[in-house]
Amino acid sequence: MPSTDKAQWIDVYQRLEKPLYNVVYRVIWDSAESQDVVQETFLRCWRRKDDIRADGFKALLFRTALNLASNRRRRTRIWRIVSVEVLDDVADESNATDVFSKPVREAFDNLPTTLRDVLLLTELAGMTYPEIATALGIAEGTVGSRRTRALALLRERLDVQGVASHEY
Repeated sequence: MPSTDKAQWIDVYQRLEKPLYNVVYRVIWDSAESQDVVQETFLRCWRRKDDIRADGFKALLFRTALNLASNRRRRTRIWRIVSVEVLDDVADESNATDVFSKPVREAFDNLPTTLRDVLLLTELAGMTYPEIATALGIAEGTVGSRRTRALALLRERLDVQGVASHEY
């Protein structure tokens, strides 16, 4: 977005903030952390705005957010492993706004990252296959096959757990 003015930037933020948050939240499952990641994503992209092509901006924004969210998730897991008491009891205050039941969330959370990212970008961010291919650096056909595989794995895992199909 070379020479983007503040009004354009605000418009982009207003259009993409919620879809971006929805994707990030499904990676780290924490409302406050997700908001931080979204803000950090926009800040990083703002700093590089003169180097970003307009046609690749959305893909870059979501790729940056997924990378930041994955890093936060990894860091949180590491701290939990070393038994930091504060992190062991992280409140699940976001459950009230979460549309996924616990079994659905666990099944979704346990998808391989490559499949989960595609599902997040297609279903929650509403991105097109070409946009996702650009964001993840994969072929468009791979986007479709990963989405299909992710949905099949979710169904399989949830059927084993006896979760009703209307929950996902």
